[in-house]
Amino acid sequence: MRDFGKSDDPRVQAQLDRLAALSLPQGRLGLETIRALMERLGNPHRKLPPVFHVAGTNGKGSTCAFLRAMLEAQGYKVHVTTSPHLVRYNERIRLAGELISDEMLADVLEEVLDAGEDLGPSFFEVTIAAAFLAFSRTPADVCVVEVGMGGRFDATNVLEPEALAACGIAALGLDHERFLLAPEDGVPTEPMARIAFEKAGIAKRSVPLVTMHETYPPEAQAAIRAVADRAGAKLLEGFANSYVTGDEVHYLPDWDNTLTLRPALPGEHQAANLALALSMLLVQDRVAISPEAIAAGASAARWPARMQRLGEGPLTALVSQTVWLDGGHNPSAGAAIAAHFDGPLHLVIGMIEGKDPRAIIDPLAGRIRSLTVVPVPGHDHHPVSAFGPDARAAANIEDALLHIPGDDYPILIAGSLYLAGEVLRLNDELPD
Repeated sequence: MRDFGKSDDPRVQAQLDRLAALSLPQGRLGLETIRALMERLGNPHRKLPPVFHVAGTNGKGSTCAFLRAMLEAQGYKVHVTTSPHLVRYNERIRLAGELISDEMLADVLEEVLDAGEDLGPSFFEVTIAAAFLAFSRTPADVCVVEVGMGGRFDATNVLEPEALAACGIAALGLDHERFLLAPEDGVPTEPMARIAFEKAGIAKRSVPLVTMHETYPPEAQAAIRAVADRAGAKLLEGFANSYVTGDEVHYLPDWDNTLTLRPALPGEHQAANLALALSMLLVQDRVAISPEAIAAGASAARWPARMQRLGEGPLTALVSQTVWLDGGHNPSAGAAIAAHFDGPLHLVIGMIEGKDPRAIIDPLAGRIRSLTVVPVPGHDHHPVSAFGPDARAAANIEDALLHIPGDDYPILIAGSLYLAGEVLRLNDELPD
């Protein structure tokens, strides 16, 4: 699987080509390589403004989007690193509100790759080192950092307690089982407890850790509590000064006032992500936030390819129906998608190998008017036969859309963030 991306800038492309040659040594776990790399770079992760660190299986990117929107509504300059990118590698690093420039991206990638040439770092370790290096050289007020995979051994977990304002854990589910459920001594053996254990690895001494406690099974709740206790984190099991009903968050800034927040991102599950972001802001004391900024940010957040209604463009011009896009690819995402749509739909799906072909289809059982399977460009993907007898193959997204009946039912394109990135590119909706 290759997700290093392409660039029109030859200097950036030269570094992306170097990234493409990297591979994670089989069986290697731990933070030793990223720590050694950061040391050679002058430890830029120790020179950052206060950091909000977000883990989870689903919803961590949306939580970061809400954090960024609320902090920017307060007037702060915000650094953000998220993954994966959808169209351009630059999307992974946002400096003081703007995507990193090609010039600076080429510079920091070259510096990191040169510094770590003999360390054998992974793609993601280089990316995070480059992000933190760029963060340390650009003035800003606060950082928002999304965990890549897991938490305990994720490269972002090089962050130390002194850098952190608050940590959060979004929704939990089974994903990346090959890595996160790999046999290891001294760790929980029940799958959801192990997933929770890995995510909770971001807990740090004296740093607030906010969780979606009630949404987790008991074994996951217990695993997070045990890790937080050992780390000495300030655990908040639930939401601070707020509660969720349906697709709304009710925020109580004081005893005499209640604000009803409606998240800008569609889907009932986004209310919980908003509440998590809000709670992370409320439990920390490193940056101030006002009720007005919270309300403004909740209604302004944007996060591409997560239940996104596509606008006018070359792809949507091929059909008469509304076209929705979601990068979801696991059962939890499938459940959220099914909850968003209350009737039949046409499904266009592409999934990379290693993902469950039924994850999106099963929650939509009985509502799929047509099922079209497309390749995921640049990646090994499931064939049409993996999606059952009712599925038909299409050569690409355009071919799929052209063969969907012209009725009143919406079209959903789902199954892979890599596919989602291709859709946004083809529809001229580049994330900014």
